[in-house]
Amino acid sequence: MKRKIALAIFVVLLIFGGLAGVKALQVKKLMAAGKSYVQSPEIVSAFVTREEKWPDTLTAIGSIAAVQGVTVTPEIAGTIQQIAFESGAIVAKNDLLVRMDISSEEAQLRSLEAQTELSKLNRDRMRNLRQESTVSQSDLDTAESQFKQNQANADAIRATIAKKTLRAPFAGQLGIRQVNLGQYVDPGKSVVSLQALDPVFANFSLPQQEVARLKTGTRVRLTIDAYAGRSFEGTLTAINPDLDQASRSVTLQATYTNADRALRPGMFCKVEVVLPETRDVLIIPATAVLSVPYGDSVYVIESGKDGKSGLTVRQQFVKVGRARGDFITIELGLKPGERIVSAGLFKLRTGMSVAENNTLAPKNEEHPTPPDN
Repeated sequence: MKRKIALAIFVVLLIFGGLAGVKALQVKKLMAAGKSYVQSPEIVSAFVTREEKWPDTLTAIGSIAAVQGVTVTPEIAGTIQQIAFESGAIVAKNDLLVRMDISSEEAQLRSLEAQTELSKLNRDRMRNLRQESTVSQSDLDTAESQFKQNQANADAIRATIAKKTLRAPFAGQLGIRQVNLGQYVDPGKSVVSLQALDPVFANFSLPQQEVARLKTGTRVRLTIDAYAGRSFEGTLTAINPDLDQASRSVTLQATYTNADRALRPGMFCKVEVVLPETRDVLIIPATAVLSVPYGDSVYVIESGKDGKSGLTVRQQFVKVGRARGDFITIELGLKPGERIVSAGLFKLRTGMSVAENNTLAPKNEEHPTPPDN
């Protein structure tokens, strides 16, 4: 019995030993294969850093404002009797917009005009009688006063009639009509927006440190997301004499011609004050910068450690400056002539092997004009 148990144990140990040997051989082969495996290089696009002369600029976010813009409202209440405009129409100065019901005022005016005419005749009669010393000076003064009072009452009714007739205070483009025929409107009720769109203003602010560099007549470039690839050229026309007490910034205003009415009041815009000075900058594509919470970095392409093997990358932290089109300036961390990864950097890490292929990378431009925004 003991011999059978010992034989069974021997057989089990022999089987386990065989399995262990087979597994050890497999692991040895896998380790050998891992040592001989060479990972294929990542395909990236490259860019050689270069220096350029860029005009010195100051950038800010602003908003478009009309040179003249109002919301037409009545000063006194009344019922709309006539609407003489269409929404979105172009009007000239003093064009009729809305006329309210003035029938009661017209009746009062006719009565007062008749009283004025009678008091005028009475005054002239008193003047003649006074020359003949037939009436006293007091009677003449009373007649004069009555005539002037009737004139003033008639003028007040005429002013009321004028206030119930709304006209364009200046030439411009109307907005969407806010009232209907026969509607009773209160004082201050919005009737229609009127904006003069050529030229227009761009209002923006800059910090007080830049005040010494600003002067009227400086060129100001403006871009808006609604018009991709298009910029508007204007002139700095006004600098606020005082600064904002909270932000210590100065408010500025630039003027732009707007013949096609592309710029509309209320639009947000990016403003770039172009100073007369230029300076040397080191530029790279904006796509080459990897932005993370602990800093901005790029990947520099280097030759292998032995100088003969393929290309590898090294992560380099940089300090970025201002942007212009597809490019961004580097103030610290790179030198001219260094080759960096411009596309495909999100899958990289320091020491990784790469292969350069620039055929698929989009062309970088300082003034890009994409077909679709």
